[in-house]
Amino acid sequence: MTEIHLPQELKDFENKLDELIEQYQYLKNENSKLKIKVEHLTQEKVELLEKAALAKARVDTMITRLKVMEVGS
Repeated sequence: MTEIHLPQELKDFENKLDELIEQYQYLKNENSKLKIKVEHLTQEKVELLEKAALAKARVDTMITRLKVMEVGS
């Protein structure tokens, strides 16, 4: 009785294994894409922080100049 079902069980097992391999490949590919995206977003964040720091420095300089002009008036 077990011998009769063995070939079908093996076929089912093989199909399930194929599905798992496909799913693994898909997830591996997706993971690679996400890692690249994280790297890109991290770089973009660094650039935005640098721009924000530069803008803050410029605003601070303008405020200081305005205070100097105010005191001189």
